[in-house]
Amino acid sequence: MDDTYDLIVIGAGSGGVAASRRAAAHGARVLIAEADRVGGTCVIRGCVPKKLMMYAAGCSQLLSEAAGFGWTGLAGRFEMARWADAKAREIGRLEGIYRKLLADSGVELVAGRARLASPGLVEVCGRTLRSDHVLIATGSSPAQDALPGLALAMTSNEVLDLREVPESLLVVGGGYIAVEFASILAGLGSQVTLAFRDTHPLRGFDRDLRTRLADALAGRGITLASGVALHGLAQSEKGFELQRADGSVLRASAALNATGRRPNTAGLGLAEAGVQTDVRGAIAVDLDSHTTAGGIWAIGDVTNRVNLTPVAIAEGRAFADSVFGRSASRVDHRTVASAVFTDPPIATVGLTEADAAREGPVDVYESDFRPMKSAFAGGTARTYMKLVVDGLSDRVLGIHMIGTDAPEIVQSLAVAMSCGATKRDFDRTLAVHPTAAEEFVLMREPARRHGAPPHGPTGAAPT
Repeated sequence: MDDTYDLIVIGAGSGGVAASRRAAAHGARVLIAEADRVGGTCVIRGCVPKKLMMYAAGCSQLLSEAAGFGWTGLAGRFEMARWADAKAREIGRLEGIYRKLLADSGVELVAGRARLASPGLVEVCGRTLRSDHVLIATGSSPAQDALPGLALAMTSNEVLDLREVPESLLVVGGGYIAVEFASILAGLGSQVTLAFRDTHPLRGFDRDLRTRLADALAGRGITLASGVALHGLAQSEKGFELQRADGSVLRASAALNATGRRPNTAGLGLAEAGVQTDVRGAIAVDLDSHTTAGGIWAIGDVTNRVNLTPVAIAEGRAFADSVFGRSASRVDHRTVASAVFTDPPIATVGLTEADAAREGPVDVYESDFRPMKSAFAGGTARTYMKLVVDGLSDRVLGIHMIGTDAPEIVQSLAVAMSCGATKRDFDRTLAVHPTAAEEFVLMREPARRHGAPPHGPTGAAPT
């Protein structure tokens, strides 16, 4: 058997699969090694099953709104075991698709844990493989070291395999994984407490989105235990207890550790191969995803740059095009759209208002309203939109939204931002009516300004 390859990829998640298939399309002989299921975090234990659970939780809101539109006699009972069985079948189907994509691309798949023996040598399943090009795409996994006792709680892996809804749930953390599962489990009927030390959830997001999400979560019946440091988690006869710095104790029948993730670098033999990592274990790379060791690259969450599936895929393809294709390619990490699948959902792309204001004069446009569907059904849900605009060039620097369909709307607007759209471009775009998205092209006067342009704001076109 010839154990020499043009490319060896460690990790068959979204980024690794994308890189291996693209390299094979360029004519490279490729092997990919995976110690777990093919598809990685996103497909097997992340984005996909999480959104399927989100859809299930959203059905309760649809049933409650239906009465406002004239429907009667609607009732239902959620059976999580039925959902779990359907989810397992769907994930199995998707994994089969990923395996077929690799096979059809001519990529050899090896099931086993790989490690770097030295630069150019990879050991897996008793074989020593050789390649001048090794790509590490091992992703990340839930961290358990933020607080004592966190290892007792579920992580995002286990919560997606639940077969019954916990009566009460304590979610530890304030990031996007924490707020998503808090929202989802509350929608499925669990009494949820969200505990985090900051004053608002989603640190790093635009402040107006953070405050509105906190209000929305509270409006959904979620208890926000914020603003107090957390000391440790313990298990009791009735479930779990979370000790806080002020002496208070939060209790629930189940607990979810959502305090963040760590790059999967342990046991890879990085030090022996000369690959440097940072204090969190992330692999250090340059703009072309090259590590500190010759012939070794890394992409995706294992590098802890922008930890999103589409980014890992783009990095993988850029690597393959640059190394095996005819033209070099790089990923621009400065303008990456992202979404938080809470109820209501959040989507954002570009700079926050605070970050933009630190760079120069900024005009801020915003719209806050109750959507037609919610208003007609007697609901209280609101939608908030914001445009952050350069006060000198009129270029749109940031787009932020919380409300129904926010991820779908902002995904489309991200195209405009990547093309350098200005506020004037938004103003001369005719609205599609009646939609929520039209509000983004109907904002005419800035709600506020930061800094003062030397010759006055270029601003929006007059109407």
